[in-house]
Amino acid sequence: MRYLTLLLLFASISLAACSAAVSAPTITPIPANLYRIIDVTVVEVEKGIAVPGQTVTIVGDRIEKIGTQTEQVPDQARIINGHGLYLMPGLVDAHVHYFEAPIYGRLMIANGVLLVRDMGMTNRYILKLRDELNRGETLGPEMIVAGAILDGSPPEIPSISISISTPDEGRAAVRKQAAAGVDMIKVYSALDKKVFLAIVDEAKKLGLKTVGHVPESIYIEDAAVAGLQSSEHFFGFDKVIAKLLGEPVKLTYAGSGSEARYLLRLDEVNPQALQDFYQRLRASGITIDPTVVAHKDHPNVNTLEVQNLPRGEYISPNLLSLWKSMWAGTSGFSDLFCQNWSQMVKGMNKAKIPLMIGTDVTVPGIIPGYSVHEEMVIWQEAGIPAADVLRSATIVPARFMGLDKRLGTIAEGKTASMVLVRANPLDDIRNAEKIEGVFLRGRYFSRHGLDQLLEEAKRLAQK
Repeated sequence: MRYLTLLLLFASISLAACSAAVSAPTITPIPANLYRIIDVTVVEVEKGIAVPGQTVTIVGDRIEKIGTQTEQVPDQARIINGHGLYLMPGLVDAHVHYFEAPIYGRLMIANGVLLVRDMGMTNRYILKLRDELNRGETLGPEMIVAGAILDGSPPEIPSISISISTPDEGRAAVRKQAAAGVDMIKVYSALDKKVFLAIVDEAKKLGLKTVGHVPESIYIEDAAVAGLQSSEHFFGFDKVIAKLLGEPVKLTYAGSGSEARYLLRLDEVNPQALQDFYQRLRASGITIDPTVVAHKDHPNVNTLEVQNLPRGEYISPNLLSLWKSMWAGTSGFSDLFCQNWSQMVKGMNKAKIPLMIGTDVTVPGIIPGYSVHEEMVIWQEAGIPAADVLRSATIVPARFMGLDKRLGTIAEGKTASMVLVRANPLDDIRNAEKIEGVFLRGRYFSRHGLDQLLEEAKRLAQK
């Protein structure tokens, strides 16, 4: 597999004080952002219910009040008529590789994706970008980052990886990443088992989550018990199927997902044995980020022309060139592979394993922001209830990233990063794409404003 090899080319109010007479009442200045959404239906994702007739007040970047209150509206407040609209938390893409930030940021916001987790870039590039996004200096979603990848020797992607051969080197690499300021430690496929275990142990000591690929040298169950806290893609599950079929399993590195063919034999697996595996996995506490959309049969990059690609107007010549150079001659996944992987995701959801929506931006054919909606639809079509899908795109990743105190749900005191949609996403997850407006930390983008962002993204891509 050649995941993310295109990354080889990446380098990289205040308020005036006023005095008043002692007898005069204190006047509190009105913040720049003061909104009141009237008669809106609030989507409570944790309960899986929609509460109609609510008034939501946003002051600055926070949700100040939610309820049926009808007190007088300050003259400075901007009123949004929420009748017939649904207010849901901002969406999350839990697996991106954030390239061409001016384009990606606009596409993410226009699609209601207001938080992303970058899963592999050089520290120098991604840490700076993260801080700019989180301070609001660069237009785009908030970001959590893993920074450089910790991989074996030689690593799959040398330019964004730290090559590690021994457990001591692994511990040192974790300390280096922690000192650099990453939010999580990402591991990769070529790591030796002893090195992987040392990395996980050192990360625990420093209070950092270990996330990423299940190394080819270890079973996913053992990796989860050791402390791998999120597993990306289908890696590790291919060996699970082989093991349940009684096939010999090689715990040696032969490329990421070297046993992927076993996903095609899912129907041969004993259903109860698979359920037992899911329960063991759930008990380990691991969270799974399946990125099913990234395993669809991506376009043939050798002959790809952007005009033939859905939403190809957002693909820059630079990105297209990278796709063609990095994925030339590679083949995608069969429909059966994706169907089977979707069914395994459904089984894990039924077993109550925490799942996150991620899309592996920048795989060929993946359009930032839009891919989150595509992933959610894939899950729903596999049989996962819309409420569960929405939780996996909001509160589950927010909780995993340690941001659930202010993101992931609509509640008083939380950050005003929310999406107004024209129909109930709990009825059909496709309704999450019917966006009327977006709040990004209290900054409101109307439908007209979102359309402007899309036009800007298109112009930037065509330069």
